[in-house]
Amino acid sequence: MKLTPRSTADLSAQIAEAIRDAIISGALIVDQRLPSEAEMAEQFQVSRPTVREALKRLAAQSLIRTQRGATGGAFVNRLSFEEAYAQQITTSTLLLSMNAVSFDTACEARYALERACAPLAATRRTADHLATMRAEIFRQGQPGLSDEAFCASDVTFHRALVDAADNPVLSYQLAGAVEAMQPLMNMITFTARDRAVITALHSNIVEAIEAGDPIATAEGLTQLESETLKLSQTVFLKRAEQVK
Repeated sequence: MKLTPRSTADLSAQIAEAIRDAIISGALIVDQRLPSEAEMAEQFQVSRPTVREALKRLAAQSLIRTQRGATGGAFVNRLSFEEAYAQQITTSTLLLSMNAVSFDTACEARYALERACAPLAATRRTADHLATMRAEIFRQGQPGLSDEAFCASDVTFHRALVDAADNPVLSYQLAGAVEAMQPLMNMITFTARDRAVITALHSNIVEAIEAGDPIATAEGLTQLESETLKLSQTVFLKRAEQVK
């Protein structure tokens, strides 16, 4: 681990980056104990509080864990895909909200990614995945369901579809697409949508997955994408007319 000081303010960030690079390269392996704060302070020629701040940065990213006691210290953590979901969702949400990404662009990306799961979901889905999707379709058809609850159910439905692909890398990559993009899309389209149409499209997708038909599954997602785009156009047109 090599440190090249640039300014006092970013020393802790540099140390964190050096340790992170060592973990990624395999120089530091899972469950390996890091040197003590005093040892790292000497190695990097910085104060112990600076090292402590660097370790806090790494712990916030779940890259290390700390243990108390005689055999304690800081250890390289095994980061799971599930633990990384939250960071992926947060980053995707921030990117979409802070940059000028059009609805059509977000919609195109989200459904293109989800369609990648179609052939895998159609062949690998379990009874639990199907049960989850059917339960959400039933919930979406309940009278009196709030818009917020419908949106949450919509996200759960698509989360189950993605997880049915049984590929943790895909699930991680799509965490942002489903759990960040989907709520943002619902915020725009909920005033124009017909819930019966949405649930019918969801039902078509589940039937295709249960039948093990990847082509029909992808086609069902394409139809849902078309409906989503149509709803957004209706909403944006109405807003434009109100501005006039």
